[in-house]
Formats: sequence, structure tokens, C-alpha cells
Amino acid sequence: MAGVSTVNDRTEILSAQQNDDSFPTLWDELQWRGLIHVSTDAEALSELLEGDPFTYYCGFDPTAPSLHLGNLVQLLLLRRLQLKGHKPLGLVGGSTGLIGDPRPTAERTLNSADTVAEWVSRLQAQVSRFLSRDGDNAMRLVNNLDWTAPLSAIDFLREIGKHFRVGTMLKKDAVAARLNSDEGISYTEFSYQILQGFDFLELHRQYDCVLQSGGSDQWGNLTSGTDLIRKVEGTSAHAIGTPLITNADGTKFGKSEGNAIWLDPEMCSPYAFYQFWLNQADADVIARLKVFTFLSREEIEEYERQVAEEPFRRAAQKKLALEVTTLVHGPAAAQGAIDASEALFGRGDLGALDAASLGAAVRELATATGGAGSLIAQLMVDASLVKSLGEARRAIAQGGVYVNNVAVEAEDQELAVDDLLHGAFAVLRRGKKTLAGVVAA
Repeated sequence: MAGVSTVNDRTEILSAQQNDDSFPTLWDELQWRGLIHVSTDAEALSELLEGDPFTYYCGFDPTAPSLHLGNLVQLLLLRRLQLKGHKPLGLVGGSTGLIGDPRPTAERTLNSADTVAEWVSRLQAQVSRFLSRDGDNAMRLVNNLDWTAPLSAIDFLREIGKHFRVGTMLKKDAVAARLNSDEGISYTEFSYQILQGFDFLELHRQYDCVLQSGGSDQWGNLTSGTDLIRKVEGTSAHAIGTPLITNADGTKFGKSEGNAIWLDPEMCSPYAFYQFWLNQADADVIARLKVFTFLSREEIEEYERQVAEEPFRRAAQKKLALEVTTLVHGPAAAQGAIDASEALFGRGDLGALDAASLGAAVRELATATGGAGSLIAQLMVDASLVKSLGEARRAIAQGGVYVNNVAVEAEDQELAVDDLLHGAFAVLRRGKKTLAGVVAA
């Protein structure tokens, strides 16, 4: 399974994207898609988006070696504005990444300069894949270490720090939450909003950048920049805060047992990525199509009808999974994920899957370790398909157990050499839908 799409794939994906011209303005479309939670003056922003090309940016801090789904919301917003003719800057924070924005409960672990520099390179490569690098409004990458590193602490305090009022800074939601916690907040993280404000000012000076986007939980940091530009330059700038994406039940989107859904295929395989989208609830899937795909309003409304009238077909989830997996990992990886998903449940040939696709699928299952000669009934117990050998033997006798979609015929049947596909993996199935994997010892 290809984890990273080719240059040609990326070009075709970007070329196929477009905004929906059924909306009077881009602002109207962004609101319909649920991408605007909070902003500076909405009327002025709507006019700005419909006017001459301007420069805008979003920042991504290298506090991990990959971007995640929350970042993808920002990347797609950047792309929608680029499709309108505006000029995106993708900022990867080589300096702010050394600090990290304040988390709600505790201080971040500070990473080494070498680690942050490596992550900067990785995130820059990811950002550049979602924005066009061609034309008059080609995407440009910037790194805030370029303008913060040369500044001395004294210069920073005199030129930038003097414009910030401590009382205002204390009222920011992220800071206030930490002040009221047992952990408190260090001056390091407290100063983050000054650094982000300085970024906007510097980009305004260098590129005439007039708009910054970010998550609504970053609103205090976003307005630090607009306020600083107003005080220092005497001009206005804008900010858009996108909503934090949550599930219909209010739980945070993109988290599974504390693990983010990463965009790097080495950290979240294309198969696991595809399954995440495929498993979206009916109550959530239409909102996901609006935010994470370039499907038109007409297309999405048709899927909304199908969810209401034929939910068992899960057509909207299949389309969502295909679209977003193709967007992030490319068409070959998306098709590989589909093939693996079908084959696992007996609707395709497991033996035809490449080793990477099969391995990624098996690793998402409960697994047992075994090899040629291992008792299949015992492997079922080890993989938690059943609770005991007796239960395993009864299931086999009833004809409901399969290895690689082939029925197991004898209670004492052992795993054969040929059962280990690619010499490494086998798939156990009990009934129609209960799966487990075997990984060669």
C-alpha cells in the first residue's frame, strides 16, 4: 500500500478541487460547511474574500513529528482560500515549536532543538502537499525561527513585549485555565501568545499578510496578532477561528484512547485511516463531508438523504473514507485500504493484497503469535476470539471458523505454511464479522 501519493497524484488531486459556485460568496460556503466559529468583522471578511488577492497564513507548531486531523481542517481552509485566488503562507514554527502553546492542564515537555528542527522539515513537507505551489498565488513556506532567532531578549521586550498588557494576557482562556489549575503556568508558556502575535506582525511587514486562521481554542493567540498590528502599524488585520470538531455526543473528534489520527502513514496506516472515516456515526458523517471534502452542496445533500432513508448502505461513510484517504494518502493507498477491508470480510482475495496492506490491516486487529504447526483453536484463544479451547473446538465443529476466508474443517487443524501470507500474516474469522490476526513468530 502506497503511504505517500506521487507528485502526479498530488497534482491531479489539487487540480480536481474547487469551491462550490452555488454559493453567493466564499464566506457563505465557509459558513455552510461549518468552518467559521469566531472571527473578526464578518462583513469585512466577506468583502475581503471577494476582493483582490491578499496574503493569509496559518501556523503549525512542530510539537510532534506529524500533523493530525485538527491540522487538516486548517489546511483545507487554506486551500479553499487559495482556490479563490488568495496567497497562502504555511508557517511551521521553528521557534514556537521549542515552547509549545499552553495546554489546558499541564506544562509541555520541551523537545531538543535538533528534534524540533527535524520535525519542522517533516511538517513543511506535509503542509506543502495540500496547497498548490504553482501560479501567481503559489504557497510559500515560512519559519518563525528566521525572525525570532536574531532578536536579543532585550530587543524583544523593548520592541514587542511593551505592547502587551499583563491584565489582558491573563484573561486569555488558555492562560486562565492554567492559572486555576494545580500546575499553574510557567512564564515560558505564558509568553507564547506574544510570540504568535509577533509572527503575524512580521508576516504583515514582510508579505502584507492580513489574515490568520487557527482553531477557535487559539482565539486568544490569534487576536494577539491583530491587536499588535493595530498598535504598531496602525492598520487592521483579520482572524478566523474554526470550530473544534467534535462528535455528535460531544466527545473530541479524532481521538481514540488518547491517540491522535496522524497524517503520516508511518504513524497511522492508510488502512487504519480509512477505517476511522468509514466508522463515522450517521449523526456525524454529513458534517465530516462538509469540512473534509470538496464535494458540492448538491452532492452532500444527496448523501444526507441517503443517510436518512438508507442508512444501512453507509454510502456517505464510504464516500467520506474514500475522499479523505485519497486526499491524504493518494488513490493507490485508498484503493489498497478498500481492497484490504473487503478481503478481510470474505469479499476479496486476501492473497492478492500486498504485504504492506495486509500487514496494516492485521495490526488493527487483536492478534496472536504463531507459525506453521500452531493449533488454530489455540490461536483463537490467544487472539481472544473465544474464551477457551472447548469453545474454539465447538465453533470449528459448527463450521463457523475461517483462516484466510477458508473454512477450518477439523478441531485439531493446524496452521499450514501456506496459511502465512507473505510468510508473515494470517486472518482468523469467526462467523461473518469477528476477526483476529496471526503474526508469524
